[in-house]
Formats: sequence, C-alpha cells, structure tokens
Amino acid sequence: MVCRRAAFGIIILAVIGFDCARVRGQQLDAAGVTLLREVTNLDGAGIRVAQPEALIDTNNDWEVGPASVSEPTNLFTWFTNGASSGMFPNPLGGESWHADDVGQVFYDPVTGMATNVAHVDNYEADDFYNDIIAARSPQNINDAIVNQSYTFGQVSASEQEEIDTNYDNYSMRYQTLFISAANNGGAVSPPGTSYDCISVGCYQGASSYGPTVDNGRCKPDITVLPPSWGTETSFSTPVASGAAALLMQAGLRGDGGANSSAASNMITIKALLLNGAVKPANWQNHPPEPLDTNYGAGVLNVFNSYEQLRGGKNGYISSIAALIGSAHPPVVTSATEPVLNGWDFNTNTSSALDDSVNHYLFNVTNGSSAAAFTLTATLAWNRHESTTGINNLWLFLYNAANSNLVACSTSVVDNVQHLFVPQLAQGRYDLQVWKTGGVVGEPGIVSDSETYALAWEMFSQFLTVTNAGTNVFLSWPIYPEGFEVAGTANLLSPAWSTNNIPPPTFTNGMNVIYLNPTNIVQFFRLQEPDL
Repeated sequence: MVCRRAAFGIIILAVIGFDCARVRGQQLDAAGVTLLREVTNLDGAGIRVAQPEALIDTNNDWEVGPASVSEPTNLFTWFTNGASSGMFPNPLGGESWHADDVGQVFYDPVTGMATNVAHVDNYEADDFYNDIIAARSPQNINDAIVNQSYTFGQVSASEQEEIDTNYDNYSMRYQTLFISAANNGGAVSPPGTSYDCISVGCYQGASSYGPTVDNGRCKPDITVLPPSWGTETSFSTPVASGAAALLMQAGLRGDGGANSSAASNMITIKALLLNGAVKPANWQNHPPEPLDTNYGAGVLNVFNSYEQLRGGKNGYISSIAALIGSAHPPVVTSATEPVLNGWDFNTNTSSALDDSVNHYLFNVTNGSSAAAFTLTATLAWNRHESTTGINNLWLFLYNAANSNLVACSTSVVDNVQHLFVPQLAQGRYDLQVWKTGGVVGEPGIVSDSETYALAWEMFSQFLTVTNAGTNVFLSWPIYPEGFEVAGTANLLSPAWSTNNIPPPTFTNGMNVIYLNPTNIVQFFRLQEPDL
C-alpha cells in the first residue's frame, strides 16, 4: 500500500500477519541467537531504537500496540505530525498488525532478537522521512538504531540519489544506524539503497537484488533466512536490527575490549555483521563487485559476528605510503596480529602524491599440515555528510612469503569491500587497506583521511571422532556456526546425509553428538548446510 503524505510513496512490505511465537525457535536458531544465548547474556539493554511504520490502510493505523509485543506502555513514544504521546491508545493513530509483527521479531521479550531495549520511538513513516530525515534542519531523535520495514518502491535514479543523500547526511550527523528493507522484488529500493545503511534481503523469499539503479552499487548488504510463515523483507529487517542492537550492547559493555566507542560505532557493527554471515552454496562476488547481488555478504549469523567482536580491536602493523598507482607489496616484518578473528577501527590517510596502505600481518596455521583455512574480511566506511561521492578504499590479500596477490576487492562505487577465500593454504599473509592518493575533489578523494572498520575471520574447522567403549562421540568447535555433521554407511558409493544423526549439544565450547553402536552410519564429515 502507498502512504498518504510522503514526497515519495512509501510502500509496506508484507500483506499478512503471523503467529510469531509459533516460529520463534526457527528464527532465532537461523540468526545465531540461540547459540549466542548459550555463551552470553546479551539482550539489547541500554540501546534506544526507532521503528517508523507505514500506514496499512485508510484508518491511520501505524502504531505498535504494547500488549501485542508483551511490553509496557512506558517503553514507547509515538510520533506523528509534530505531536507525540506516551499513552496507548492515543489520538495520533491506530494499532497496526504490521507494526506489531515487526516488533515481535525485533524486541518482544519472548519472541524477539533484542528482548530488553531501552526505548522504542514509533513514528508514522511519512512524517518520519519528511519532517525529520529530509528536513532542512533535522532534529536528533537520539536513537542508535532505526528499523525500516518499508520502501519507497521503484524510483528513478535521481529520486534515489535524493533519498540516499538525505539518509546518509542524517546518519553521519547523528551517528544513526539505519537498517532498511531491500524490497520484495525487482531492483533494490530506497531507503535500502543508502550508502551508510545496512540493506536487508530475505533469503529464499521475495527479495530485491542489486545493483542500485544510480551507479551500480552492491545492495542488499546481507540477507536473513526467513521463518516458515512467510517470505517478506518486512520481517527479515528487524532480525538484522535486533542483531545490531546485541552487538552494540556488547561493544558498549566491553566485550570487544576497552575501546567501547570503537566497538559500538555503526561502521564496526556493519563490518562485523557482514563478516559473520554464512555463505549460501551459490554465493559469489568479483573484485569490482564486493557482495553477491542477491545475498549481499550472505545469511546473517550474529553469533559469528559476536565471536569476532570478542577478538578485540587490533591495529595495523604498519602504514606505508606508495606513489599513486604504484605497487604495494607485503611489508617485511616479523610483527603479527595476535588473533585470527578480530576487528579494527582506524584511519587511513593519503596525500596529493601518495596512496596509503595499512598492513595487517597474520600467521595462518593451526599446527596441522593438512588443514586448509577459510578467510573472510570486510571493510566498511561511510559516505561523508553533504558529499556526492565516497573515498576510494580497496582491500587486498597478499601471500607475504612470495608477494603473490591472493584476492582483492576493488569496487570504485561501494563503501564496502569484502573478501572470501574458502581454501586458504597455511602461511603468512598481508591483509591491506589501501586508500587512493591525489587532490581532494578528484574522483575517489573526498578527504585526505578516512575512518574505517575492518573485520576478519580465519578458521580451519575440524571434526573429532572419539571412541568411548562401544560408543562414539563426535565433536567440533561451536565457532564458527554454520556447520553440520553428515554421515554415510560406506565410502565406496557414499550417500552423505544428516539422517539418523541427532542434533548436537553444547559443552565447553564444543558441539557434541553421542552415537550408540546401533547407528548404521560409520563415516562422518562436517559440511555447510544447504540453507
């Protein structure tokens, strides 16, 4: 449906309601929340959020009903037409089933992702865009995360650019993280096209795809595996918003180290969420296109992102200037990053004559000569306020022993770069954050210095089989999540299957499966499930 007052028509992204409690387990399992709650008590405490909602009919229905999301009235403030209310019901509007369902996924204390957020500001979406985001002097709503389960529909390139600019300007001015639906088909639509937002698609459902119509950027940024009840991005988006609230809370309370401002910054949250995503079997990208046009970085898993956050902030080993356009081989040093799963929040400064390269050096090994690793790295930065372009940052991975280039992400239009190397040999590697040099105002140079967030993950997953009398125990680490055990009765003509294999239990950081001697499966392997 199209809202009444928007400068651009806002479209709601779902057509039916659902029983959220019925699908709670599947939704939370798929997003990594069930496992996350096994290892920590994150619940979104201290994080203020906003939930603009489009009108669903001609009766002015857009409000969250507190009872419908099992929350007290004083958790909410309702806003429209310059007026607000802390009471419900109120004369500003009526209760919306869509708003209730989004809230159930986002922050409901039983069914939600972030079950203890500090406050929810509920806006009528037309007024939110016209009177706040696009206002000549926009006010600070003081909400760290804004969930937007609606779009403006298909618009022209110039209209998209106007909407994106308004959102990016607001995001940078007030450090607000917008998490926005990509739309339910066709090209991705604003506000899910803005540079600084996290654009959310619906995996295996009705979802839009990239690139953007303005300049071919990769959106959505990430997808969410939908529950069995539906296929709309309306309810994928609050999963991502809830995950962001959990990571922001973790950063603020020190789970990512002492530097809480860096750990909870919106670009750190974005880099971590994208880097923790699980790759579908047909996921692909290319150096000029850092993300998959359908899946973004993959399917959200907040447990993986949290484990990378816990790796802590680890700065670059060295920063080297290189003449513009010249080679930037690995640096020669014995210094090494202390963790294979972690992040950094830093700056890269170029000059009129030189590119600038920040070097992160890793010894990738686990002591087993046969082990191969998987590497994922995500670089994120923001478009500056009142600018049309972005600083040009690229991401490179070099073999430090022979200076061979292993992988790179070199988009000139995206403010995200992403590497995925599923079969990485053990060795020493140089992960480089490169910034183009030249005069400010030239293409790709908005400023000499750019703030960025970098998240990385390097792992070699393994399955251990232990005999205990006539019984067998299978075990493998809980991190990263996204693996399952398959078995077969013989290796001559193997038929790998998860049938007859019980689900794992969590014990001391390990997934453990107990098999009794009556189980006909004799050979086992770890595999990534077909999502």
